[in-house]
Amino acid sequence: MAISLLRFDLRRAPFSPADHASLYRAALEMAEYADARGFTAISLSEHHAVDDGFLPSPIVLAAALAARTSKLRITISALLATLYDPVKLAEDLAVLDLTSRGRVSTTLGMGYRPEEYASFGKDFAARGKLLDECIELLLKAWSGEPFEWRGRTVRVTPRSFTQPHPPVNAGGQSLAGARRAARFGLPYQPASNDAEMISLYQSECARLGKKPVVLPPGSGETFWVARDPEKAWRELGPYLLYEATTYSSWQPAYQQSSTVHSRAKSIEDLRAEGKFRVLTPDECVARAKAQGPWSTFVLYPLCGGTPPELGWESVKLFAEEVLPRV
Repeated sequence: MAISLLRFDLRRAPFSPADHASLYRAALEMAEYADARGFTAISLSEHHAVDDGFLPSPIVLAAALAARTSKLRITISALLATLYDPVKLAEDLAVLDLTSRGRVSTTLGMGYRPEEYASFGKDFAARGKLLDECIELLLKAWSGEPFEWRGRTVRVTPRSFTQPHPPVNAGGQSLAGARRAARFGLPYQPASNDAEMISLYQSECARLGKKPVVLPPGSGETFWVARDPEKAWRELGPYLLYEATTYSSWQPAYQQSSTVHSRAKSIEDLRAEGKFRVLTPDECVARAKAQGPWSTFVLYPLCGGTPPELGWESVKLFAEEVLPRV
């Protein structure tokens, strides 16, 4: 059976006719539809102070999605944990775990945009230390027992549904991030398939007597399903190119890289590059059969503020003409 995910970041290109309220409503309705038709998961992400309204509150949206679904897994990848009050974050993730009955997993990261730290009054240069402190507090807090932190007694209740703590992973696109994940005994989710970082994480886990769990980011491909891919590219192309160029413009500036990084400068470049793919239902089925049971499709139906009616076409075609066959 193929793995199928819906990805949402709810950013909106300035030329999109869809307002943010419509995009959020569509995300909730698509999640409910996908839950009833056997999709695997939903993926959310987080950024702040972005002109296009990139999703800033993934915990809130994850709670809303969990309330509209009963089976879908929900991932927040990544939550910028260093920007939160860690005690409040421990409470919020525990409640989210209870309300979703363990269906939400969170990758704890620290981001790479200085303006986000400035917005929250946080020290960008100290972000590694902040993440260490945050993870340490979370793991202590989820025990339900009181402990001392910064000169005060902290206790977080109620206990989470998942024990010993809500499903959390450590993100990181650096050797320090790999060491951090091993030190805290958490699954490691790097932003790229970097063999050196994965090997370091595994060797550190072995040295510390921890069980290594690597969550690879995959190929970075995202998919749309259409009966007529040429027509779909004409309609979707501007939104996909907006997403690709806007997101990728951040990464060189902040010395970041990831599997989703696109170098395309035009719609033609984007098509040739292959990170954004528009396939017919039959082509999706052929791909799934060629790749085997772990074939993964990440659908990005509202990419760049794509009008919901265009996103729905892709989601419904995948649900009705691809999933039953794979």
